[in-house]
Amino acid sequence: MTSSSRKQSAPAGTWTSPISAAVVAAGAAPLSQVMLDGLDVCWLAGRASEAGRTTLLRQRGGQVEELTPAPFNVRTRVHEYGGGACLVKNRTAWFSHYADNRIYRVENGAEPVPVTSGGERRYADFTLDGQRQRLIVVREDHSTGAAYPVNTICAIGFDGFETVLVIGADFYAAPRMSPDGRHLAWLSWNHPRMPWQGTELWLADIAADGTLVNGRLVAGGENESITQPEWSPGGVLHFVSDRSGWWNLYHFADGVVRPLCERAAEFGGPHWTFGGSLYGFRSDDEIVCTYIQDGVSRLARLSTRDGKLQEIANPYQEIRELRVNGDTAVLLGGAPTIALELARFDLANGTREVLARSIEQLPDSGYLSVPQSISYPTSGGMTYAFYYPPQNADFEPLPGEKPPLMVIGHGGPTGMASSTLKLATQFWTSRGIAVLDVNYRGSTGFGRAYRDALRGQWGVIDVEDCVAGARYLAEQGLVDPERLVIRGGSAGGLTTLNALTFHDVFKAGASYYGVSDLKGLDADSHKFESHYNEYLIAPQPEADRLYAQRSPINHTDKLRRPMIFFQGLDDKVVPPQQSETMVDALRARGVPVAYITLEGEGHGFRKPESVVRTLEAELYFYLRVFGIPLPAGLAPVEIENLPA
Repeated sequence: MTSSSRKQSAPAGTWTSPISAAVVAAGAAPLSQVMLDGLDVCWLAGRASEAGRTTLLRQRGGQVEELTPAPFNVRTRVHEYGGGACLVKNRTAWFSHYADNRIYRVENGAEPVPVTSGGERRYADFTLDGQRQRLIVVREDHSTGAAYPVNTICAIGFDGFETVLVIGADFYAAPRMSPDGRHLAWLSWNHPRMPWQGTELWLADIAADGTLVNGRLVAGGENESITQPEWSPGGVLHFVSDRSGWWNLYHFADGVVRPLCERAAEFGGPHWTFGGSLYGFRSDDEIVCTYIQDGVSRLARLSTRDGKLQEIANPYQEIRELRVNGDTAVLLGGAPTIALELARFDLANGTREVLARSIEQLPDSGYLSVPQSISYPTSGGMTYAFYYPPQNADFEPLPGEKPPLMVIGHGGPTGMASSTLKLATQFWTSRGIAVLDVNYRGSTGFGRAYRDALRGQWGVIDVEDCVAGARYLAEQGLVDPERLVIRGGSAGGLTTLNALTFHDVFKAGASYYGVSDLKGLDADSHKFESHYNEYLIAPQPEADRLYAQRSPINHTDKLRRPMIFFQGLDDKVVPPQQSETMVDALRARGVPVAYITLEGEGHGFRKPESVVRTLEAELYFYLRVFGIPLPAGLAPVEIENLPA
């Protein structure tokens, strides 16, 4: 790395960086759904070069084999967000194929064989009932002709015959069978709640004919969120509940629910997708778990006898998934200088082996900004964020220059910004632009009260927290108050648009398929989120008044800052009309505006050429707006109403 004394001074935004838009577009291979089958490690990996399909891989004896060759795409659309699309047990794999919704079986490396007939039924969250030669799954049936699909827990015989086991609730998740095959636990919840608001944990006996009897409610309710029910090797039911205000571990024994480790930390997360796992059993006496404290993941051993928690040394600050079998633990983890990777731990001797990386070749560390975890005051107390200062091995700011700041509001909006290495963030910091990634009120990872602070306040306090973060850094003298920008996509796009519409802190912004019309978003929602706005904003009829107040599409007269909009023309979640209305309003009022549309893209951009185009266009836009010299080779963008 070049020493600081030999760095070249140059205006922020113009620094040459090896982290090009093309490098970002080549990006990270998605890794998900880690599984252990004896000593075999299995996981899902995205294949960008194969139209983005997801494939199932297995490592056995040091060799990695693909169980689902092209064109199979291991993915499900239950709840639209999917997850839990496969299961591997006893060297047999079952998976959902995205193209036809059928479940397929793969044995001993042979070709996948269909089990179900497909059509309008979708399946997720598989559990093996080996004694009865069947799978137990969550089924979502779109063939009934009803306004919304019917969700059930269903048994599917190895011959494909389907039997509904549980019906009546709006949603189901996590069917989990006891080790002796005699009991089944599962989660359910009903509208208008989302699963991080309130779920119920049920338990039933499995009768001789395979049906369920003696169903009883174990825990949960309208204001208690339960996730990840699991059985210990000895047959004790465990789960994660936020009844204390934090997602902590509990067990259910002798008819009584007891906490295992009461702590102001999150041992679980919101159920957006199926199949998640953040703890597992090394034995009846020891759980290996991960939990989030102060925005950072920890890995630990938990004694089920006395509740003592002992940290396990590891290099990760974010752990997304964790599976345990005896002395083996596998996880997906990342850190500020580690892109998401799959690692195996030997719990007996403490060794770690990396099995797969989302990015094989990382830039030199001299070009990577290591974020600082910060908190700052807002109207609700304190808000949390990761601050990334500019970093480049070859460049430094001009004398006396303070960097521009880009504020990012995550989507969700119950998501969580993490410090795991993301090339899309380093694209900006390596060019001299600071980044603030905000965990505004409503984010996961900081307890129930922090998450529930967003209730009825979406479009208000998330915006306030982003504005307060920009002001805080400017007041600390870390960034240039005259060059503050904000960007966001989808729900984060609403945060961006409202920050620019109702506040005067930011000087420019970028909306990626951002929500500008809450009423329109409500009308287009699918079953899983069809009542979510009742929580985020208000139930009807009050909602309509607040929709009008908080939808920037109704207040374009207040939007005076330059903006660039990016919109997929095939977007069904936030249709192009929402962006076009905002663009037309700015154009008519003489505000600088640019509009980039992308053929063949929907809600979220997948094509590498789209990623390159949007990143370079956004950079060009900011440089022009702030009068920063343009580097050679940057493709021009038409910016209307911007003086030459």
